[in-house]
Amino acid sequence: MTSPATTPAPSPAAPKLLPSLAANPMLSSWIKFAPEGHVIVSPGKVEIGQGIVTALAQIAADELDVDLARVQMVRTTTAGSPNEGVTSGSLSVQHSGRAIRQACAEIRQMFLTAASDRLGVGTEVLAVSDGTISGPGNVQTSYWELAADVALDRPATPGIVPKSPDQRALAGESVQRLDVPDKVFGRPRFIQDTKLPGMLHGRVMRPELAAATLTSLNEDGARAVAGLVAIVRDGNFVGVVSETEAGAEAALKALRKSAAWSPGEALPDENHVSDWLKTQPAESSVISSKAASQPIETTQTIRRQYSRPYIAHGSIAPSCAMAQWTGDDRVRVWTHSQGVYLLRSDLSMVLKLPPDHITVEHMEGAGCYGHNAADDVALDAILLAKAAGGRPVRVLWSRADEMSHAPFGAAMRMEVEADLDAQGEIVAWRHTVWSNGHSARPGRPDMPGLLAGTELAKPFPRSISGNPPAANGGGGDRNSVPLYDFPSWHIESHRLLTMPVRTSALRTLGAQGNVFAIESFLDELAAERGEDPVEFRLRHMKDPRARDVISAAAKRANWKPAPRDGVGYGIGFARYKNTGAYCAVVAEIEGAEDISVKRLTLAVDVGEAINPDGVINQIEGGAIQATSWVLKERVRFDSTRITSNSWSEYPILRFTEVPEVDIEIIPRPDMEPLGAGEAAHGPVAAAIANAVYDALGVRVRDLPITRDSLIAAMELS
Repeated sequence: MTSPATTPAPSPAAPKLLPSLAANPMLSSWIKFAPEGHVIVSPGKVEIGQGIVTALAQIAADELDVDLARVQMVRTTTAGSPNEGVTSGSLSVQHSGRAIRQACAEIRQMFLTAASDRLGVGTEVLAVSDGTISGPGNVQTSYWELAADVALDRPATPGIVPKSPDQRALAGESVQRLDVPDKVFGRPRFIQDTKLPGMLHGRVMRPELAAATLTSLNEDGARAVAGLVAIVRDGNFVGVVSETEAGAEAALKALRKSAAWSPGEALPDENHVSDWLKTQPAESSVISSKAASQPIETTQTIRRQYSRPYIAHGSIAPSCAMAQWTGDDRVRVWTHSQGVYLLRSDLSMVLKLPPDHITVEHMEGAGCYGHNAADDVALDAILLAKAAGGRPVRVLWSRADEMSHAPFGAAMRMEVEADLDAQGEIVAWRHTVWSNGHSARPGRPDMPGLLAGTELAKPFPRSISGNPPAANGGGGDRNSVPLYDFPSWHIESHRLLTMPVRTSALRTLGAQGNVFAIESFLDELAAERGEDPVEFRLRHMKDPRARDVISAAAKRANWKPAPRDGVGYGIGFARYKNTGAYCAVVAEIEGAEDISVKRLTLAVDVGEAINPDGVINQIEGGAIQATSWVLKERVRFDSTRITSNSWSEYPILRFTEVPEVDIEIIPRPDMEPLGAGEAAHGPVAAAIANAVYDALGVRVRDLPITRDSLIAAMELS
């Protein structure tokens, strides 16, 4: 009898480099050893207040066995840093951190091999302590003694295994952030505070009316201002360069008085933006569709509609850049752009220069997560610096410019439906979103997206914002696919093909709006059944990590306290992009004339938390920003212009209104790290809205939740 043929086991897949290492494989582009005893770490991600330089330094120090004080982090620059695209999507630790860990693991092994050759002992008996490599009989050397013998100008090797979590000394420790001392003691770390030798000052004039054209300009008044160096005009792009900042302001004021503009383009009705979104031409796509395993009879369908307005970045300091030309037709620009290589790509197209003639160097800016005007002001500075005779020019936008001309987070309309069976259980789910695109960052479309590029005498077209692909988390559709275990669903996205106001990446992109809609609708369904909102979520959730954060937040908040008049409690949950960090929130609010958020209790799972204090900083900051969005923030405009161009017209949460924030991190040291920066926004928005309903019996489905929206919701209920 012959035995049946056996199918050979599949060969194990060949190991691959991590994405950031595959794109930047040379080890020397990540790590160098300075003769004075420092380790130089050069990531491709930038510090924008999220504490990433500290977390990446911890990873490098851990893997190389050196003290954290020896690690020096290099600011990202196109002159030599790895090209890791853009710092966004809460991916810095996931991408840059893992790449640095992998590179350092291989470099450590290379040095151990070199030490073995020099000391005449096996690598297995060598140990590393603060960069000193020692073996039996007190033989020793160091990274710095061996640096000349170890060539790091070679590509990384796939399959190198870093240390196990129990071998790491710094990961999981809340070390002091490296960037904080300068900020606390007022040392000039931000680009807004930086001065270069011989620096001039520039300002740019832009119209108040949307898409207006400059029809005439008298330069005489501006030329009479003391200290004026140049007036620069190219089509609709107009700016001044002065010896002093006050002189630049005075010259710009004189130009404004003499400028005449054509009528602009009409803006939609601010009070009916949600309806307007649904009427516009759009590119439609099915994001996800899942059929039930067997037909289930539907006895009831519940439909709800939710919306959010356009939201401004509201950066604490307006955008700023410095630029300097040299005689060989090369330019250097200092910017708080989140993607220096992507910006260089756009600058190359606008300036018609080879990329290697342009150096883009990152400097921290005072406030922003997302695509504000950092890239726009970089081009402004370069165009003005052409008239500066080789001296550097610093350009600072005004508050009004920042709140009028920088890209906004897109307004969104979400319609959600659920089919219920005879027992009131969910048998089908549908989610449809209408929104402008959520990304117009540099370097992505075929044409540059920089504002000044659309203003030149030979302008580049103003492109319509797009959405990142679903594999990168999506844009308007981000977090529109439910993580809950519904039998079937159908998710659609409609990206508008018209764009009366500029939109691009605001923190979380579409996730905040979609999670607000999903989690609010779940609460409505739970209320229909008379079921506890926490239990309702847990009953529809199989993912154990999701269940853990929901349960942990509820337990930590003592869900649900005894009812009190005017006090409400609500819960919200999401896994950011359905692939990132898990976050659940319980909100406690008081409802009187206005809504006051008293306490937010959050549980988060970010996998391995490299710096727990840094994770808490990010979650707390995101929760407070989301509270501001939910209660206050809305871009205001009339038919011709943006009207919310100051803090009085665009209010944000005040310090006296900040809720108490309590955070629990679910320990997962054996799991890959996940970014924390954007995990809280959607759950916080939903938790606050659900708490408002719990307190007042009023369901607000259109953000922000203000006195006016409460009154409107009461009238509809």
